[in-house]
Amino acid sequence: MSKHSKIGIKGEQIAEYFLQKKGYIMLHRNWRAGKKEIDLIAMAGGTVIVVEVKTRSGAGIAFPEEAVTMKKKQHLRLAAAAFSAANPQYRDIRFDIVSIILNGDAVKEIVHFEEAFH
Repeated sequence: MSKHSKIGIKGEQIAEYFLQKKGYIMLHRNWRAGKKEIDLIAMAGGTVIVVEVKTRSGAGIAFPEEAVTMKKKQHLRLAAAAFSAANPQYRDIRFDIVSIILNGDAVKEIVHFEEAFH
């Protein structure tokens, strides 16, 4: 497994734990519909939250959340539509981003952007 993949998996684990501590209930990790993937799907207050996790190791030029491009947002919207079609009991969906910066194995910074886009 590549270093990049390991960092991504670690970030998803950190984000999942972080959101659970905030009272979110995890429904899925790495939910797939064809080539579309959602990192985390959680529930909070009757709302389904589609979470994109972006993790970086060390200090870089850009913040992790800046990697969520318009193309990625559209990809997540399509994946969320597929999730909603497969799970019609969930209608209220929100898109969040969890941005994580690691310093070695330690979390240097974690930022949760609620309602990051529509």
